[in-house]
Amino acid sequence: MDMTESLRQNGEYEHANPYQGPHQHASSPVNPEWPPPPAQPPGSHPTEPLPEPPHGGRPARRRGPAALLVAVAIVAAAVGGGTAYGIQELTGSDTVAAGSTSTNVVASSQKGTVSGVAKAVSPSIVEINATSNAGSSTGSGVIITDDGEIITNNHVVAGASSVKVTTHDGKQYTAEVVGTDSKKDLALIKLENASGLKAATLGDSDGIGVGDQVVAIGSPEGLTGTVTSGIVSALDRDVTVSTDEGQQQQQQRGGQWPFEFGGQQFNGDTGSSTTTYKAIQTDASLNPGNSGGALIDMNGNIIGINSAMYSATESSASAGSVGLGFAIPINTVKADLPELRAGASN
Repeated sequence: MDMTESLRQNGEYEHANPYQGPHQHASSPVNPEWPPPPAQPPGSHPTEPLPEPPHGGRPARRRGPAALLVAVAIVAAAVGGGTAYGIQELTGSDTVAAGSTSTNVVASSQKGTVSGVAKAVSPSIVEINATSNAGSSTGSGVIITDDGEIITNNHVVAGASSVKVTTHDGKQYTAEVVGTDSKKDLALIKLENASGLKAATLGDSDGIGVGDQVVAIGSPEGLTGTVTSGIVSALDRDVTVSTDEGQQQQQQRGGQWPFEFGGQQFNGDTGSSTTTYKAIQTDASLNPGNSGGALIDMNGNIIGINSAMYSATESSASAGSVGLGFAIPINTVKADLPELRAGASN
């Protein structure tokens, strides 16, 4: 299991190893010519007696105004549902998870397309280069304010003495680490002298479902703005990482990142100090350097922060995506933001 940051020592990159169907809305056809209920003449009240039923049976039930109103209400509900699905199919939003945020970041003409998501969200994704006494590493981050607050993984900037950020348009900034949370593998950094940046829209990770289409954007191996796509493969996966900074740096020197999943450890010992968080599993291709980048729904909302990938090899030099990636749910990030902004360093 590989953490998805790329490591360089002495100018060389190393892989840091930690570890659809489309939604089909089936709605019943709606007949636009459904007749309205017959008008009841004002003041008209049927007073004639009901005919006697044959053979002494119960009287036949008359279909009065109340029954007609009930029928019309049911038809109206069916029409409403059919109309909603029709709009989704016309706009291409049938790929969006039911119950996800209604914010539409993607242009309507490109709704539900990977290219539309990439165009809308790429300006909010950055490349992060962190330097420490363990060497240098490359990861990704997500801009959350127009003056340069950026969310990334803790393991991307852990122990960093210098943090440099490159935005989508090639501008470079110096950044400071504002707060870290090793228990959730999250960090908040802030660019110096930045303004007018495009902040990402944070979605609702509770609204996603298995099989929903997603897009990942990051900087694997320093290839800024790389876009991949896939689906949500599973939810609430228990992922365990080291919280000991010294152990993190020791593993980084070897180009590896300790990671545990399913009761097994990958890429070395995670040590005695660990934490477990619930992760989104995706088959969107993640590689070293994607750490801290965005997992995005088809509306263009950030639903997760990519944090780890599984690799079947122990060698960072040959690590690569096998379709088992993990992301921290964005609702976890939003809940943690106040502490990160307050300078948490746990």
